[in-house]
Amino acid sequence: MASSHQKPNQGPPPDMAATAPQAPTAPVSARGRWLALAAALLGWMFDGAEMGLFSLVGRPAVQDLLSQEFAGLDPVQRESATGLWFSVIIAGFLVGAATGGVVFGWLGDRIGRVRAMALSVLTYALFTGFCGLAGAPWQVLVLRFVASMGMGGEWSLGVALVMEVWPNRSRAFMAGLIGAAANVGYLLVGVVGIGLLSILGEMSAFLSALGLSEQMVATLTDPAAKGWRLMMILGAVPAVLTFFIRLFVPESHRWQQERMRGATSQWATRDLLAVACGVMGPAAAIYLFALPQTSLGGQTFQHTPGMRAAAAVIGLLVALTGFLYPVFGYLRREARQAGRASQLVHVLGRMILGAALSGIPLLGTWGAAQWGPAWADQLARQELPTALPDPAVWMAWGSNDPKVYAKEYMQIWMAFGAIVGTLLAAMLGDRLGRRPAYFLLCVAAMISAIVMFQTNNRFGDGLLFWGFMAGVCTASFYGWLPLYLPELFRTAVRATGQGFSFNFGRILAAMGTLQVGAILKQVEGGYTLKLANSTLSFTGGYPLACSAVTVIYLLGMLLIWLAPETRGQPLPE
Repeated sequence: MASSHQKPNQGPPPDMAATAPQAPTAPVSARGRWLALAAALLGWMFDGAEMGLFSLVGRPAVQDLLSQEFAGLDPVQRESATGLWFSVIIAGFLVGAATGGVVFGWLGDRIGRVRAMALSVLTYALFTGFCGLAGAPWQVLVLRFVASMGMGGEWSLGVALVMEVWPNRSRAFMAGLIGAAANVGYLLVGVVGIGLLSILGEMSAFLSALGLSEQMVATLTDPAAKGWRLMMILGAVPAVLTFFIRLFVPESHRWQQERMRGATSQWATRDLLAVACGVMGPAAAIYLFALPQTSLGGQTFQHTPGMRAAAAVIGLLVALTGFLYPVFGYLRREARQAGRASQLVHVLGRMILGAALSGIPLLGTWGAAQWGPAWADQLARQELPTALPDPAVWMAWGSNDPKVYAKEYMQIWMAFGAIVGTLLAAMLGDRLGRRPAYFLLCVAAMISAIVMFQTNNRFGDGLLFWGFMAGVCTASFYGWLPLYLPELFRTAVRATGQGFSFNFGRILAAMGTLQVGAILKQVEGGYTLKLANSTLSFTGGYPLACSAVTVIYLLGMLLIWLAPETRGQPLPE
């Protein structure tokens, strides 16, 4: 890698200039295209599994890690502590994904899509596995943050690689596969979760046969903890994928051409310091949202709603500035070296637009749809015998009653819907145009989520059907975004630009996730809207809080008409 202190007007490093071929690089072969697609699809599948993993096992994990602190607390206090850490860890995960989208996107534009993608997969695989060895919630928070950096990076790098090596006519189909692959992973976690719970007893004997200590086996297979440590350790399996990527997957010929002309050398390592500073903004906001007060110099300061709102705005601005800076520095150096007008305003404007278009569905997903499994679990518990809330008794009750696995079944059906939705959304964008498709997706997502939450009050086939439909509609954007975002940026800044655009929306989602807990407390009793000749009653708790979040889709219906229409156009060079 070139030194970060290279002067902007020097051009490519001497070794690169001397050894790089002068003839244009040939497009990737058909075999190479399929290998690149296979590697990216596997990476996205494990990305989806990573996202669904903590939603499934997060609560039992936090409760297990806080078991000693729970001594002497009443059930309400225990639930409050569990919900606090659960929300904070998810928020940290989302901020980490946003950070990784920029850092690994920068790396992909600097050293190549393939090498950076291998590093990103290795990062999220290893650090997810390490979570299974954590001894405190704060350790899970740190490990999940680092793991999610790799996950956010893999998304942007895989999209850039596939869209650059496949022909333009294949872009819609490729985009649909991208979104579908991630949701296959999300579905896989639900299936593995059910299977693992049903064989924890057999796993104890297997682990003992491997030579693990009795205490370690008991910790890993504790039925009260629902096997969360084993689930996390299984998350390290994708590390094997990195060897496949490095050995067999070809590099993008478009990126190689950028390297030959010296464009990649304009990425400076020192610019990443701004990203590190940018993380501090949302981290401070999460701190203020998560804790009621701060003690400083013997004095205690309460975190008021106004203080939290101000922290959220300031945190977003700090993150926006820090995460945009690497592209700002690159474009400024590139313009100076080439002696041409900078594309600074054009590229940065598209990055902000892309972040807004991504942030709306991400906030809708994490603030509403992702709470579907937890709500299904809550409804099912109300119908189970009173003794079953004790997790140890659940396992004795066994697999005969599907209500015991309500959360897993809901996640599976929503993931099935998401797979269908992502494929349909990409085809819709190709048929109708990018802007009309996004508008229709916003309408469908809002309606389906509200119907799911407001028309079901028990766990059963009706709830699972609407979980499927909500999955189709709310997750459909993840087939549209891989189609549209690469079309906004030229090759030299594509990985960083789309990595920022998609993943910065996760910071918005992180703030929204923290707010759902607060909204839940305010609307527990429901809400009645009085109209001229009638009244509308809304179910409280999860249904009302999550229905309220879907209002964000109205903003998407308006914002999309400010975006450029790119249907039928080749990827920018």
